[in-house]
Amino acid sequence: MKKGIHPEYGDSIITCACGSKVKTCSTKKEIKVSICSKCHPFFTGKQRFVDAAGRLERYKKRYGIK
Repeated sequence: MKKGIHPEYGDSIITCACGSKVKTCSTKKEIKVSICSKCHPFFTGKQRFVDAAGRLERYKKRYGIK
């Protein structure tokens, strides 16, 4: 490997908008994200399914699903 062309790899802290912090290693010292596994709806179980303009009802009606 050539010397002097690679960035320094060291400890890093990832901070989420919800306030959660994760310590890891990266070439950046500090990383800010808007959503993490502690506040994402998929992981928290608060996910909601959005039916856009009655598509689900039309599908059920078309194929006879009750």
